[in-house]
Parts: sequence; structure tokens; C-alpha cells
Amino acid sequence: MRITQGTFSYLPELTDEEITSQLGYALGQGWALSVEFTDDPHPRNHYWDMWGLPMFDLLDAAGVLHEINACRQAYPDRYIRVCAYDSRRGRQTVALSFLVNRSATAPPRLPAPASRGLGHPRRPGRAVRGAHRAQDQGRDQPGHGRCAVHR
Repeated sequence: MRITQGTFSYLPELTDEEITSQLGYALGQGWALSVEFTDDPHPRNHYWDMWGLPMFDLLDAAGVLHEINACRQAYPDRYIRVCAYDSRRGRQTVALSFLVNRSATAPPRLPAPASRGLGHPRRPGRAVRGAHRAQDQGRDQPGHGRCAVHR
């Protein structure tokens, strides 16, 4: 199973030159860069370990690539990503995130959660957050494809 998280995750692996180009773009936008790694890349795992401190004062992409390569040497079989933080007033969020190293061993496929965060398991035919049930759509009546409310 190929992990597809962050920007460029559906593309082939980025070369160091392509990574340097993306780092240059992020630095040109004034974003602070951070290198993070984990052995559990599940999409709900938001807390990856940081490789050093965020690089708020670094202005050269080669310095960030040096930190990426140091992290690759220390953790060759872990997922490593670069995060670019936009700290402008009103934003203060991750503006760009992409993987720069993947584990050679893919994590096992996890089962789907029993709950959708609504406090009850999902059951067939149950409406989910405003969706209309199939039996309410009157498929065998005139106006097929429209829910009972909008006929």
C-alpha cells in the first residue's frame, strides 16, 4: 500500500533537485520549514516526531536539504516529510507538506473505523449528516433521482 499524504504524493518520488526547488519556493513565500519523521504514517496520526527545531531563520534551500539528508541517514526506514508553516497573521497553518522519504516496508492496511465520530456505528440505510436514505428517494415513482423533499 503506497501512502498518499501531502502534496505530490501521487507523483513518482521527488529527486533532490525537485525537493530543493520546492524548498526554494516555500522559502520565497516566507514560510518556515520543518522536517518530521514517523514509523506510523496513518492519516489520523497528526503528531510526527520533529527532526530538530523548525527552521524559522533559514533562508537557503541547501541548508534544509542538508537536514533532510541527515534525517534520512538517521532513520532510513521511516517516513520523512517537510512542512512549510505560513505564520502570517490570520493564517498560522501548514501551507505545504510533502513526503521526502518512504519506508521500504508498507504499513498494514487498517480496518475502517466502526464509528464516524457521531457516537454510533454506521448501519446500512442510515442517513449520515443530512444525506437522504435511498428508500426516501422513491426510485420506482415519477421524479426518480430526487428526494421526497424536492419533488
